[in-house]
Amino acid sequence: MQTQLDVIIIGGSYAGLAAAMSLGRSLRNVLIIDSGKPCNRFTPHSQNFITHDGEVPAAIAQKAKEQVLAYPTVTFTEGLVIKAKKTNSTFEVTLESGDTYTAKKLLFATGVKDNLPNVEGLADCWGKSVIHCPYCHGYEFHSETTGILGNGDSAYHHALLVSNLTANFTIFTNGPKEFSTEQLEKFDKNNINIIEKPVIKATHNEGYISELILEDGSVHKLSALYVRPKSTQHCDIPQTMGCSLNEHGFIAVDMMQKTSVSGIYAAGDCCTQMRSVSAAVAQGNMAGAAINMELCSENF
Repeated sequence: MQTQLDVIIIGGSYAGLAAAMSLGRSLRNVLIIDSGKPCNRFTPHSQNFITHDGEVPAAIAQKAKEQVLAYPTVTFTEGLVIKAKKTNSTFEVTLESGDTYTAKKLLFATGVKDNLPNVEGLADCWGKSVIHCPYCHGYEFHSETTGILGNGDSAYHHALLVSNLTANFTIFTNGPKEFSTEQLEKFDKNNINIIEKPVIKATHNEGYISELILEDGSVHKLSALYVRPKSTQHCDIPQTMGCSLNEHGFIAVDMMQKTSVSGIYAAGDCCTQMRSVSAAVAQGNMAGAAINMELCSENF
């Protein structure tokens, strides 16, 4: 006979584990379900997270998991959730294995899938030298020859931040540039080169980029390339349950990580553009506390 669960957490990486710790310390019966595909599994080191700066992401998650599962009311199972539904006052979750579980509350910490530009070699470098965040990776490539593969406001935002890390960088728009007059004036003022020729290949050595090759045959040597890929939800179940997405395609949540559906919460990369380990942990911690408060209020 299954223990009546208070909360099911779908996604057992940093946000999910942080939420589980808050809930476990509040004596809540929690099940974490994880499919083993964290968003940052491609990067060899996690940076900009105090006490864990430079550590292997999987090592951080494993240590967190061990600490969370020390709380007797928290359990963990590997599996892929394929369906969830609300039944009266509870939620029922079905795994690919056919197993089902029910709980009073749901938390989605399911992350997003990154859809990289269709450039040969780019995926092999993702998270190593093809990077998305100056705060997570920029220090390791400061003063190096750097590229930005992007256009419009996204590339402009990257240029603002990268300019603080290196004076030697080029923007590759991969087609006609789409910048405002004001943005182009800023680029001119700061002597930033913009190349519009299509990019066809990234040459690399075990994931560490050395060159970008363009359609016209020109070769540009690089040590790092910033890319902000379009992302899609790793799991579409929140949408099928009625959770709203914001204009950027993330699950819409309030300051307490509540979604638009009563009893459903979300935390981590699936609901924010601020993608970092520290941000995911903070959101998970908030979600756990908010869920516990809601359960306390309902039972008081």
